Amino acid sequence: MASENPDLKIAQAHTLKPITEIAEAAGIPDDALIPYGWTKAKVDMKKIDRSSDKPKAKLVLVSALSPTPAGEGKSTTTVGLSDAFSLKGKKTVVALREPSLGPVMGVKGGATGGGYAQVVPMEDINLHFTGDFHAIQIANNTLAALIDNSIHQGNPLNIDPRRIQWKRVLDVNDRELRSIVVGLGGPAQGMPREDGFDIVVASEIMAILCLATDLADLQKRISRIVVGYTYDRKPVTVADLKVEGAITMLLKDALNPNLVQTLGGTPALVHGGPFANIAHGCNSIIATNLARELGEIAVTEAGFGSDLGGEKFLDIKSRFGGFSPDAVVLVATVRALKMHGGVKKDDLETENVDAALEGTANLRKHLENIRKFGLEPVIALNRFPSDTETELKAVLDWAKENGYKAALSEVWAKGGEGALDLADQVLAAIEEAGDFHHLYETEDGVENAIETIAKEVYGASEVQYVDGAPAALRRLKKNGWDKLPVCMAKTQYSFSDDPTKLGAPEGHVLHVRDLIPRLGAGFVVALTGSVMTMPGLPKEPAALRMGVDENGNAIGLF
Repeated sequence: MASENPDLKIAQAHTLKPITEIAEAAGIPDDALIPYGWTKAKVDMKKIDRSSDKPKAKLVLVSALSPTPAGEGKSTTTVGLSDAFSLKGKKTVVALREPSLGPVMGVKGGATGGGYAQVVPMEDINLHFTGDFHAIQIANNTLAALIDNSIHQGNPLNIDPRRIQWKRVLDVNDRELRSIVVGLGGPAQGMPREDGFDIVVASEIMAILCLATDLADLQKRISRIVVGYTYDRKPVTVADLKVEGAITMLLKDALNPNLVQTLGGTPALVHGGPFANIAHGCNSIIATNLARELGEIAVTEAGFGSDLGGEKFLDIKSRFGGFSPDAVVLVATVRALKMHGGVKKDDLETENVDAALEGTANLRKHLENIRKFGLEPVIALNRFPSDTETELKAVLDWAKENGYKAALSEVWAKGGEGALDLADQVLAAIEEAGDFHHLYETEDGVENAIETIAKEVYGASEVQYVDGAPAALRRLKKNGWDKLPVCMAKTQYSFSDDPTKLGAPEGHVLHVRDLIPRLGAGFVVALTGSVMTMPGLPKEPAALRMGVDENGNAIGLF
């Protein structure tokens, strides 16, 4: 039934420090700590002194090349790099996203790193943790129930049931719930209508939680959510329903960031978890700012490649958070490079230097993208057991010949000790003053933002608005919502909207099929290609290999 996993064995064998000791090392006062057992806690942000004028920590963003089924180890590199900074005597705090049960039970597995570069307790973090996702799920679905109840109780807001925009959510990949019909069974059961579920990490509530700066901002953002339209096509918001207070109340504890630790003892803030292919892909602004206030160096990551989470961190999160990275790390692997160079997954164990170098076209595009923001990237070549010395040397030589900082990362096997050279390269990059700027200005409009991202970041030749997108664009302009940042929902596997086009395709057409206003989050979601907001499970989900032993310890979790 279940199989053992080295990551899980390493995590279970580790002796964790009491969370009070981690908090003390981070500089978190005793009265701000809300323990959830002795290995994890929430941080009461009301008890954190925000008035200090001491310099903020240097912020390091970790991104990656376009992901492949071979795996890249971005979270592993992020954690290992944080431990390397700690080993160098730098007071370091790492800020990460919380894992979703969708990928945990599906293909990807957990999101706590791997080997000797993990955040722990990994079992708790990868499963129910402190209940943040459950709070977001119930808040989202309570709002859905209140919308339908308003219609059932006489519909005082004149909501058109055919134009309700708010979906229910569930934190599992469940394709059966993408399109459903609700309200069957007669007048007492509500008005029948088509509906559907998204995964929790695609909920606007998740995005709002991660972009809010405090409780008041959280409630203000919730009040702005557009839940649907009236029969005469006017928007209906949560403020119109008068339930923003109730929804905020359900999220008041979830708004506080979670404190855990790495295997190396580095304090870790794990909070929020929007997907990067269908949402903005970054942990909370609150956690990132807390990391910046507590440490000398704050390390964080953005989901998938620099074209998705990286671009959204720099154009959305940085814009709302009022900060920018002092250095950017791009994670690459020989395995991923070989896949982008045309090698099939089953053949990755065979040495192929030419394919690895061919795949650097994808890496180069990501590096060029980071430079377009005025930042200088550092390549972390994350070592896998099947990599040969010849392949690794070829890639590192390519980086040097093309003027890029690069270092081998061996954090899976060695923890922080395996990233000391990488840490030196990042520290050197921090010392080189950058000229950070956003890729577009919001006042130039949504169409300009989409075209800029498509052409500059994706290498597209044009943008085509298809299906419901033209009408949605007109609606944005009519309501004055066309001056917001854009959150692109796109496949993570390719720069194009076709997941089969690996490498660095150019001259392709980006197809935008819908534009969804997320006024609470403060951006417009542009749905491209066939990306879905409720994924499905694979033929052999990871859940088939999971279980518990006689003592209740997890088996097969990774």
